[in-house]
Amino acid sequence: MDAFQAYEDVAKIASVHACFHNYFSQERHLVDRQTYKFRRAAALVEWQSLVA
Repeated sequence: MDAFQAYEDVAKIASVHACFHNYFSQERHLVDRQTYKFRRAAALVEWQSLVA
């Protein structure tokens, strides 16, 4: 994360990545809501640990 000059750069990249991931995620509709929410929360925790 040292390569980024500002938090805004990280936020822009994360925003674009999320848009592409959501658009191309084919399995999202195949899992139930509880599993999807669990995976989403786990991904958020991992992302926050990488950014911190």
